[in-house]
Amino acid sequence: MLLRQLEYLVALARARHFAQAAQACYVSQPALSEGIRKLEEELGIPLVQRGRRFDGLTPEGERVVLWAQRILADRDALQGEIQALRSGLSGRLRIGTVPTATTAVALLTQRFCASNPLATVQVFADLRAEDIVNRLRSYELDAAVTYHSSAVAHGLKVVPLYQERYVFLTQWLATDTVPAEVTWEEAAQYPLCLLHPMMQGRQVLDAVFESVGVSVAPRVETDSIASLFAQVRSGQWASIVPHAWLHVFGVPTGMRAVRLVRPVRTERIGLVLPAREPVSVIGQALVDAAERAGIAAALDEVPE
Repeated sequence: MLLRQLEYLVALARARHFAQAAQACYVSQPALSEGIRKLEEELGIPLVQRGRRFDGLTPEGERVVLWAQRILADRDALQGEIQALRSGLSGRLRIGTVPTATTAVALLTQRFCASNPLATVQVFADLRAEDIVNRLRSYELDAAVTYHSSAVAHGLKVVPLYQERYVFLTQWLATDTVPAEVTWEEAAQYPLCLLHPMMQGRQVLDAVFESVGVSVAPRVETDSIASLFAQVRSGQWASIVPHAWLHVFGVPTGMRAVRLVRPVRTERIGLVLPAREPVSVIGQALVDAAERAGIAAALDEVPE
């Protein structure tokens, strides 16, 4: 069995198209097809449902892809560790993040790059929590910053980073009397712009509203925290945003960020890695950076 044959199969599983998979592997389509056919012969099972076009993997093929992804990830980790022993850590760190945690990723990659000047970083922002889990399990990401609960439920390795808390963001006029705090029940009475309901950050908010016996029907929904700020800036909407994003924007002129109370809700955010031992050298370097970054303290240094 050749690692190249496993690469062909994984590429086909991702692309779901023979020609596109061949292009991703920089080979001709006949070469890719022949490599997968030889892999089938060696394993003694059909891996691909063949027709006039790609019709999917067989059940056996789906299982083999999982093993192939793990084997190729271990190969890459081995090469990375050997390279690090020779000349220091290099290569590319692929890190994903849910929209609410993009600020924390910026702090984390800053520390990582400072400690590893030969390495580069590729950030995949605005991913859904379930997409992050799937990409980590298929080794398409080296690490991610996401909700602790979703990672633990899938047996992934989690390094705690900070507690996400929430503020009520609204337009403010000089003549307005601005309260020091707003209850969730009071916030529900405003015209709201919130995250899309399929996103875990929104589901957290919906659960809090449900716990106080109210429901919300936002007029505007988005998949971007920056978009929430922009919508509030227009003057028509209010929103609920993670406090970490005040670290990026502060409280923009003409807006006010007010504490949300009754209840005070927080969600644990963590650095998440594939459940593998040993941890890849680039993953361990990121964990080391996270332990030194002081992210929780940094994100608390924002205007109240």
